[in-house]
Amino acid sequence: MPHPAVRLVELRETPLDLAEVTAALDDDASGGLTLFVGRVRDHDGGKSVTGLDYSAHPSALDRLVQVCDRVAEEYDVQGVAAVHRTGTLAIGDLAVVVATTAAHRGDAFAASRALIDTLKAEVPIWKHQRFGDGTEEWVGAP
Repeated sequence: MPHPAVRLVELRETPLDLAEVTAALDDDASGGLTLFVGRVRDHDGGKSVTGLDYSAHPSALDRLVQVCDRVAEEYDVQGVAAVHRTGTLAIGDLAVVVATTAAHRGDAFAASRALIDTLKAEVPIWKHQRFGDGTEEWVGAP
């Protein structure tokens, strides 16, 4: 069972909604909410990006829950949320949203930074980028 502070953890093919994430973390004990939004950018490594696809290993959701639980245990937070897209995304689409709430901003900032950094390092979600010159690249794949 997830830590009680973990309020929203999902992988989905549908667009991400910032209002959903902030609503999931709404509570009167939190003086600070720190939100990180990762978007699809139009360039990478000096090349023009035209779009990308995210693929998730079958264990990715369980791993994401574990990461959220760990952040909830290690930081003084009231709420933790993480939602990541899969499937085909266009330039400007939201790829990942993570957020934490805490009584004080410092705890929320530190927890959100740890959440996104650990998610990127440990959750098996892979990015397949398509470039303007017709080449492509897998990022984060084993």
